[in-house]
Amino acid sequence: MKKFLAGFVIFLGAASGALAASVTNSGTASIVLQVVEDGNRSEVAIDAGASETICPSGCFVTLPNGDRLGLEGGESVEIKDGSATVK
Repeated sequence: MKKFLAGFVIFLGAASGALAASVTNSGTASIVLQVVEDGNRSEVAIDAGASETICPSGCFVTLPNGDRLGLEGGESVEIKDGSATVK
């Protein structure tokens, strides 16, 4: 039973990483996102044309234009000129 539980916990950890959101900056300038995940606030800088993987367990993101997004993980987000398109 202990082996099953340990395997299940490892599976959940791997699955949560697979559900992280992918954010792509399609703009011509770098951006900084404010990310709140599990009550912890951080900043994520993304260069023009670059992508980052964030929020493996869901989060709230404040965009450069002030809009807020709630992400659960697994989304693909494209940011251009401060505005986001979620796919």
